[in-house]
Amino acid sequence: MPLTSETLETQPVMRFPDAAAVRLGGVLGEALAANLRGRLSHFIVDETSPAIALFAPDVVAHNHAGDWYGEHAGKWLVAATRAAVRADDAELLSHVRRVADYLVDLQGADGYLGNYAPDRRFMHQQPPKPQSWDGAPAERTWDIWTHSYLILGLVELHRHVGEDRYLAAARRIGDLCWRTLTEGGIDITDLGNHFGLSATVLIDPAIELYFATGDQPYLDLALLVLEQAEREPRNALLSAALAGADPSEIATGKAYQLLWNLVGIAKLYRATGEPRFLTAVRNLWSAVRAHHLTLGGGPWGGVAHRSREVFNPGHVFSPQGYVETCSTMAWVQLNRELFAILGDADFAQEIERSAYNDLLGAQAPNGEDWCYYSFPNGRRTHTTYWRCCKSSGAMALEELPGLAYSLTRDGGIAINLFGPSEADLVLPSTGAVRIEQQTGYPFDGAVAITVTPGAIASFPIDLRVPDWAEGASLRLNGAEHIPVAQPGRYVRIERVWQSGDVIALDLPMSPVLHRAIARNVQESFAPDGELIAQEVMHADYLAVSRGPLVYATDLIDGFKVEETLRFGSDGTDAPLDCVPAADGGPGPDILLRPEGRPAIAFQPYYRAGGRRDRSWRLTWMTLAPE
Repeated sequence: MPLTSETLETQPVMRFPDAAAVRLGGVLGEALAANLRGRLSHFIVDETSPAIALFAPDVVAHNHAGDWYGEHAGKWLVAATRAAVRADDAELLSHVRRVADYLVDLQGADGYLGNYAPDRRFMHQQPPKPQSWDGAPAERTWDIWTHSYLILGLVELHRHVGEDRYLAAARRIGDLCWRTLTEGGIDITDLGNHFGLSATVLIDPAIELYFATGDQPYLDLALLVLEQAEREPRNALLSAALAGADPSEIATGKAYQLLWNLVGIAKLYRATGEPRFLTAVRNLWSAVRAHHLTLGGGPWGGVAHRSREVFNPGHVFSPQGYVETCSTMAWVQLNRELFAILGDADFAQEIERSAYNDLLGAQAPNGEDWCYYSFPNGRRTHTTYWRCCKSSGAMALEELPGLAYSLTRDGGIAINLFGPSEADLVLPSTGAVRIEQQTGYPFDGAVAITVTPGAIASFPIDLRVPDWAEGASLRLNGAEHIPVAQPGRYVRIERVWQSGDVIALDLPMSPVLHRAIARNVQESFAPDGELIAQEVMHADYLAVSRGPLVYATDLIDGFKVEETLRFGSDGTDAPLDCVPAADGGPGPDILLRPEGRPAIAFQPYYRAGGRRDRSWRLTWMTLAPE
């Protein structure tokens, strides 16, 4: 019998339930329902769907040009499997199995399951080309990238349906990768652009194979990939992270690939307990959180870069920066891994912030269309058929049900994401427990949590109190309010629970103003040798949030893409009023009242502009210079 992940991993602080155990309502539930009836039910149906037809032998034989299109198969297998299981959708699951069976039947005897012609496959050294800006040392290839997602998709399906043929196909891919990087003498960094980052993502699926099988060679494969990445000086991800490098300084700073590599290294820590792996991941997580996220929680970059998808230097701010939806997915996954390992509220907070803002803000109501790029200030644009972010957004949404609740190492339950929901959980020592949230969250901070154990039992429940919830309080079964000492942490309630116990959590949701500065400083030496720093550009910005939601407005006065606001002070006490939503949606709009002009109405960012293609969202307002 293979070892289970429980016996392989460094014992995590948090364990996540199966997606079928949790049902999300509210705006997250609406997004998941749209995901299922839209993207996941229509993009791929069977082997004739364009994203799967790419793997047909007659097509593969002539595919000599590099592209990423093959990734959609593995991404869809992951997301559609989870959606089918959580929604008990037999039709969707039958589509998943049909597609997986088709792909497995196409797999070569050597384990190859990609969509490249024989002479362009990753097992063969590709002809060199002049080094390009994206760090591609040879003709561009996404072959390892596609196989990485196929491993994840096949392992996910095996996890839920238990058929060995899916895991066996994933193992054959892993075995082929091992032979290529050892007997074949090929270096992983020669197989992907961004100085190897697009190929070193193999760390993650290699570790998933190890968790699924218990076979040491897959752990060895992950370690070998990391070792080869270290030998590429412009990558050297692990040592750079340990030395305190900013993410923008590693390889090309490509956000999506870099974050996915960190997901794999976090899993390496779970598999080995090696402290430097966790230290490296935490270092870069801290840098991303401090310097590289929008107000809505999306990793952003693209200011003055050839690529819109790379991190800027840490000191750069621009309201027109790019958020790639793929990067938001990878950021959610990285926080998932760190939360499982450490259990800190900060990681759950980042998942919630990203989910309610930049992730929901990229999805169209039909569940099929997505934004490739989102901007704090910019036009919403639904992307084209093949773009990666449509599949990444669908995957990211399917992470959320399993993250809303978790089981703690000491036999309790943690409530991580707020919103209408139900969860049927099983505790090792006390058995079944149902948790229900009745709430208007994220628009209303009153959260009623009903606890229904199968039998009277004693266990702890941890509630995350968001860091913005100053003055939060809770009460149990209508008793006196209990103040929460410190927002941004979990509050533990440990007692003997019985059916019908209700925790009432009150999270104040006053509007909050945020400030940001875009500036440029030039340094030079005076004749006497003194270093002089001269500020040559300075612009102050103001934005609004309420609870977990960032707010934005449409075009100012119906036509202006920016506006300079003036207040009697520096704007920190600008007057804000909550008013009924003009679009009839849940929660209030917020009126900002500057001097000398009519009030400006802000809506939650995710639905500002009516979620229409080509509509505008403006989060940051320029403040008049002092």
